[in-house]
Parts: sequence; structure tokens; C-alpha cells
Amino acid sequence: MNKKTPTSSVSMPKRFITHFFTRKSSALLIWLSAIIGILAGAMSALFDHGIIWVSELRLQLIASFGDSDIPLWIVAIPISSFMAGLAFYLTHRFAPEAGGSGIPEIEGAMEGMRPVRWKRVIPVKFFGGLLALGSGMALGREGPSVQMGGNIGRMISDIFKVDQADAQALLAAGAAGGLAAAFNAPLAGIMFVIEEMRSQFNYSLTSTKSVFMSAVMATIVMRFMLGQDAVISVTHYSHPDLLSLWLYLLLGFCFGVIGLFFNKLLLAAQDMYLFIHQNKRWRFVSVGLFLGGVFGALSVLEPQLAYSGLELIPEIAGGHYLSSALMIIFLFRILTTLASFGSGAPGGVFAPTLALGTLFGMLFGLACHSLFPELVTEPGRFAIAGMGGLFAASVRAPITGILLVIEMTSNYEMILPLIVTCLGATMVAQTLGGRPIYTQLLERTMRISMRQKRQEQVRKAMEHLKRNQR
Repeated sequence: MNKKTPTSSVSMPKRFITHFFTRKSSALLIWLSAIIGILAGAMSALFDHGIIWVSELRLQLIASFGDSDIPLWIVAIPISSFMAGLAFYLTHRFAPEAGGSGIPEIEGAMEGMRPVRWKRVIPVKFFGGLLALGSGMALGREGPSVQMGGNIGRMISDIFKVDQADAQALLAAGAAGGLAAAFNAPLAGIMFVIEEMRSQFNYSLTSTKSVFMSAVMATIVMRFMLGQDAVISVTHYSHPDLLSLWLYLLLGFCFGVIGLFFNKLLLAAQDMYLFIHQNKRWRFVSVGLFLGGVFGALSVLEPQLAYSGLELIPEIAGGHYLSSALMIIFLFRILTTLASFGSGAPGGVFAPTLALGTLFGMLFGLACHSLFPELVTEPGRFAIAGMGGLFAASVRAPITGILLVIEMTSNYEMILPLIVTCLGATMVAQTLGGRPIYTQLLERTMRISMRQKRQEQVRKAMEHLKRNQR
């Protein structure tokens, strides 16, 4: 009998590992999804830490002028203006696709319509997002987390040279991991891909497992780094009176109408900004400088109108505002959200939408409490239901909205009113002809891209004609 040499015994595991990680298999895809989830969770946690650090550093710098005669809101203007202007410059100079939430870019990439330049997008989205959100703009961190997660998925696909179908699955897995980590909501991250990206996602048992694996691993890593508490600390409500469910349905109907007009306003705001800067870098950066100054002043004078709005939700649901104040904040936060997201800054609209939904939900709850005091004893329930209502109407992903609110607030006994509200919002939005906001944003991006390509072709043709005439 031949004895195995030490060399052959050492090379056996190496050959096995090489064989395992080079063959195309479902097992390989699951393991790669775990790696993507770990990286997406770490990236999202670092992004969250970075936003807090940059915001606190900015406020400390502003506060250091407290002994001077200059009002602090004036001090905040140049500081925030510089931060936002730099974010706009990085985006336009190195990765224009990193502007906005980035979710339409991931959906477009899954359809093969948009490129994924992860070497550029990941650093630009990370640092540009830190500067834009840290300056006080009304933007959320979830969009950047989803886009960075999807780009991490493409990075791993390129490193391991997987085929096109598997690369699409890993792109989706990265997006799920990014959202799950951003909101400490693994089920919402999974459902977002399955529900919102249903037209782009290539359904199979393996691809679905990949999405599950990435979302779970990203959440575990995020909780190790940031803790296991819910993202938003609000009152835990018990089951509402069944006789009050018709009021939640009515609330959903209201959100269906609001969501339709909110989407139209978002698209109109983007068109307005495009008309202003015409995709010229100096104009685009000038818009960032101006917005940074405005939101820098707002963050000192009226912080309720600045930032993502997540920190405002506990105060709203806790009943700290009167109806008149809620209405004023709601209307002005619509304006600040449109001004921030429509500009093309590297930030998302998830969180501002959740804050707007909470504001209107609380307003509705207070009105119901005054009309039906015995039926509606806690108006804050409607604030929680409102978080998912506007999201469902705008994004047209009701199951994701339900899971997102439940996981973010740990209000599991609010599931029935949330279902009623989100379904009512979706039904009305669909009946009125509303379409998902990310689908409309992707279509708009493709139209602009095609128009720019045609203009570039015309320009080259004109230059060629002029050279021939000489």
C-alpha cells in the first residue's frame, strides 16, 4: 500500500477549497451572500457611525463660536455649505450615479440597463453621503446603504467571476443586506427585494436563499457594532379596538392620495433642479453650496425641519406637539424633503417619508380622538400606522412598509392596523393611476441618459463636419 506523502496530505484541502470556490454551485452563491451580508452590515454600521460623528463635529464647531456676537445660525451657514458643496462635487466629478438614493440604479443594474462601477460608487456614496447628511439636509441613510450593499454584491461577483445570473442574485443580496442593516430590519430587507424589485429579481430557490443569507448576516454584524435596540424608541401599543379599524382604512385612503401627489412633486423637483444646473458641474456644486447653507441654518434655528426625520418620530408619536405645530412641520418638511432629495444629493428618501407619514398619522389620530374619544384613546397608534402608510403609497410596497415599521419600532401588536392602513393606501394610489416612485425615477434616469447620449452624438457629428469643411 502506498503511503501518502506530507505534500499530498497538505494539498488535498487546498485542492478541495480551490475546486469549491471555482465551480458554479448554489452552495458557492450562499457562501458569497454571507460574505456580502457581513461587508454590507459593516459598511452600513460605519456609515451610521460616520453620520453621527460628522454631525456632532459640525455642531461642536458651530458651538465653539457661542461666546462671540455672531448668531450661531450664521456660523452654521458656511460650514454646512462647504460640506454639502463638497458632497455635490464628489458626486458629479467621480460618480454621478451615486446621486440620489441609488435604489433606482440598483434596479436598473439588475435589468442590465445601468452600469455598476463599484470602485467609484462605494467611496463616493460613503463620503458624499456623510457630508450631505452631516450638513443637516433632509435625507435618509437607507438609500446609500442599499446602493453600497448592491455594489458590494457586484464587487464580490467580479472577484469570484460568477456568471450573469448569479451576479444579479448577489446584487440583490447586497441590496437586501444594506437595507436590513440600515434599519435593523432583516425581514423588511428581504421583502423589499422580493416585493419592490419583483420585476427585476430573478426568482429561484438559490437566489432567494442568497437574499435571506445576506440580510441575516448584515443584521447580525450591524447589531454587533451598534447594538440590538430598535432603531426608533416609541411606546409599545396593545391591539386597538376592532371597531376602530375603519379609521385606519380611512387613513390609508388619505395616504393613497397624498402619496400620489408626493411622487409627482418629487419628480417635479428633480426636473426643476435639472433645469437650473443643466448637468453643468459648477452649477450643480453651486446648488449644493446654497442648500448646505440653508439647511445649516435650519439645523440650528428649526432642527425639526432638517435631518432625516427619524429622530423626530419618537417626539411626534409621544404627543409632544399640538395639532397646529404638527401641520406646520408636516408642510415644511414636505418642502425640505423635496428640496433635499430633488437636488440629486447622495441620500435617500425612505426616512423622510417615514417621518412625513408619522406626522400626518398623528394629525389624523388627534382629529379622530376629538371626534371619537371613547373609540380612539391613544392617537399615537395612528402615528405608527402612518409611518407605513405613506411609504406604501409612494413606493407601492405595502408588505415591506408593514414589516419595516414593526421591526423599527418593535410594535408587533400593531400589525393589523398597519395592514389595513398600507393596503388602503396602496389600493387608492393604484386606483388613481399612481406608480412606484423608484420605477418612475429609473425611467426618468434612462430618458435623461438617452438624451445626453444623443446630444453627445450630435456634438461629435457637428465637430466632425466642421473639421471636414476646413
